[in-house]
Amino acid sequence: MIVWILFLLGIFAILALDLGVFNKTPHIISAREAGKWTAVWVSLSFVFSGVVYLLYQNQSIDNPDQLSPTGALMKFISGYLIELSLSIDNIFVMAVIFSSFKIAQKYQHRILFWGILGAIIFRGLMIFFGVILIRQFSWTTYLFGAFLLFTAGKMLFSAQSEEPFEPKESWVYKLLGKVMPISSKTDHEHFVIKKENKTFATPLLVALVIIEVMDVLFALDSVPAILAITSDPFLVFSSNIFAILGLRSMYFFLAHMLEKFAHLEYSLIAILSFVGLKMILHDFIEIPEWASLSFIAVALAIGVWVSLKSNPENKA
Repeated sequence: MIVWILFLLGIFAILALDLGVFNKTPHIISAREAGKWTAVWVSLSFVFSGVVYLLYQNQSIDNPDQLSPTGALMKFISGYLIELSLSIDNIFVMAVIFSSFKIAQKYQHRILFWGILGAIIFRGLMIFFGVILIRQFSWTTYLFGAFLLFTAGKMLFSAQSEEPFEPKESWVYKLLGKVMPISSKTDHEHFVIKKENKTFATPLLVALVIIEVMDVLFALDSVPAILAITSDPFLVFSSNIFAILGLRSMYFFLAHMLEKFAHLEYSLIAILSFVGLKMILHDFIEIPEWASLSFIAVALAIGVWVSLKSNPENKA
């Protein structure tokens, strides 16, 4: 319990420093600044994998699956890479939402900050109940596996149809409009404004709500995918949170380069299919952790390589 408390306190301290110190004043985050922060978050995540090794080596945390220190480390990295790779879809959606509501770039970080705070809470709840389901009802492993295969098929179909996401046509936007009136104008970084004794939601609040809901929908894919790697709650939660924390800087780093990684979605489809089959066949085939980690890393590397190779700008 002490490790959990210290971990959560550390996360909230980082978030407080982020908004209260490093990004106290709204500003446009350049690709260079975002690149530095992306490198920082990725480095911190791999440093924390060393902390995971020590925690499990010294038996400083509950180890329900009786994992070895090396096994815990590899499962953390596998879960982190899965969540990080599936976050690419989140970045595409964020870019569309910000563009649709004409959110100034210097206010986007504030929206993502509160969006990630909400994501931590929702992911925590989903992981908590997901672990309970798997431990209490072993057959849910097959259900999660089938769901991941279904998701992979749906992603493959969506990648081929290329139907654009329209935030203003979503049920979230329409439902929010019924709860409170929506203003088409922003007021600096404020989420709500008052006009004629009425409270209006600004485009910033609308974007935040849609991003939160979309994150929950994406978590329906990513949480079962990580549960396919391990049902250890600390490893699932910590790997998930580190990937989420690095999502903001990754968005600003990749936002203007999304088209260059058009084929990365097929890597995500391959990863979801792999972990789905792993869950369904776990009673018949035991896949070593190094093999799972290798497959995930190679799938991502191939997706990036093919995307860059087929990009017209790189051919010129």
